[in-house]
Amino acid sequence: MPEPRARVRVAVLISGSGSNMAALIDAADRPGAPFEVVLVLSNKAEAGGLAVAGARGIATAVVAHKAFGGDRAAHEQAVQTVLDAHAVQVVALAGYMRLLTPFLVRRWAGRMLNIHPSLLPKYPGLDTHARALAAGDAEAGCSVHLVAEGIDDGPLLGQSAVPIMADDTPASLAQRVLAAEHRLYPAVLADFCRDRLAGSQAR
Repeated sequence: MPEPRARVRVAVLISGSGSNMAALIDAADRPGAPFEVVLVLSNKAEAGGLAVAGARGIATAVVAHKAFGGDRAAHEQAVQTVLDAHAVQVVALAGYMRLLTPFLVRRWAGRMLNIHPSLLPKYPGLDTHARALAAGDAEAGCSVHLVAEGIDDGPLLGQSAVPIMADDTPASLAQRVLAAEHRLYPAVLADFCRDRLAGSQAR
């Protein structure tokens, strides 16, 4: 029998409903996918995405940040312990609403991805759609990047532009950008993991 095809073990970190997480899980189920989602972790027990992942048979974990008070490093060390326990190789942030400390960022340097709802370097942080509309931009969009120590900073891996319509509101624009995110993130993560597998086989 042929050996099982190698796939990169990915953890997805969420804080909410996990729609991008679900898109990544769907992509991992496609024939030839170079990654598998082995863990969904949240800092909030009430995150809706946990139930979605559980229903798909994926391991879930909660490391509630409130239990650690203001000790962000201790919280991240607990997160790292769970990632180690699942032999995670790549981390994908998908609506994980925590500002990471250098501990976790450096631990996963070059192996942690994030998706952000703007065409970075424009509009890091929050309220991206309202800011794009207020600026009179012709287009908005989303970006996937490697995580660095700055807010929504790090090398870009892919972007998708979304035209801004004359009657757009932040809500209507957000809906269309989110649809673009669901296409972009799986494609970029697949390319990233495919490159990792090719590099490991070349060594």
